[in-house]
Amino acid sequence: MSDLKFKRVLLKLSGEALMGDQAFGIDRAIVDKFAAEIGTLVDAGAELALVIGGGNIFRGVSVAAKGGNRVVGDHMGMLATVMNGLAMGEALSARGIETVVMSAIAMPEICETFTQRAALDHMNAGRVVIFVAGTGNPYFTTDSGAALRAAEMQCDALLKATQVDGIYSADPKTNPDAERFDRITHSEVIERGLAVMDTAAFAVTRENAIPIIVFSLHDETSMLDVLRGAGRYTLVSAKAE
Repeated sequence: MSDLKFKRVLLKLSGEALMGDQAFGIDRAIVDKFAAEIGTLVDAGAELALVIGGGNIFRGVSVAAKGGNRVVGDHMGMLATVMNGLAMGEALSARGIETVVMSAIAMPEICETFTQRAALDHMNAGRVVIFVAGTGNPYFTTDSGAALRAAEMQCDALLKATQVDGIYSADPKTNPDAERFDRITHSEVIERGLAVMDTAAFAVTRENAIPIIVFSLHDETSMLDVLRGAGRYTLVSAKAE
C-alpha cells in the first residue's frame, strides 16, 4: 500500500536547474540525475507530470527588455521549454519509464499536442507526462503553465523545486534575517508579494485548492520525502494549518 500523502503531483523545475555548472544549455549528467530521482517517485507509486522552464536556453522577457516584440520573445522561450522537455523525456525513457511529451503548440513531428483528455489518459495509464510550450500563449510564465496543468490534471499538489528549502520573507542568501515559513496560505503569499512563483500561478492554485510544496532541488531525498509529507519544505495551502 502506498504511503504517499500526495500521489498525483506536478513537478515544476526551472530551466536553470538543468545547466549544472555550465553557463548555458543542458548538462546531461544533471538531466540524468533528475531522471533517477523522478524514477524513485514513480517506483513509489506517484502519478507524475512535469513542467520545465526554458531559462537555461532563452528568456522571452529579455527580448522585450531590449525593445523587441514580447510576443515573439515569448514564442522563442516556449521553444526552449520544448528542448528541455525532450531532453528529460529521452532520459526518462532510457530508464524504462514510460514518458510522453505534450506541447501546447502543435508540432506533431516532435511531440504530442496537448489535450486535457489525452493527458489524463496518459497519467491514468501510469505514464510520466511532460508539458512543454507553456500555455501556448504569450505573457504567461511556465509557473502559470504549471499551475494550469496541475488543475487540469486534478493534481494533489504542485511541487516547486528551488535553490532554497522553502519560502522566505526575503532572499536568505543576501538577508540572513529572512523569515522562513513552514506553512503559509496562497492569499498570504500574494499579499506579501513573495516572489517564489508569479501571482497568476498562486491565484490558479488557490482557486482550485491545490497546495504548493516549495523545496530545495539540492536535497536528493526531498522529492520522495515531501510526497510522504516529511522532509523540509514550505507548504502553501488554502487555509493556515
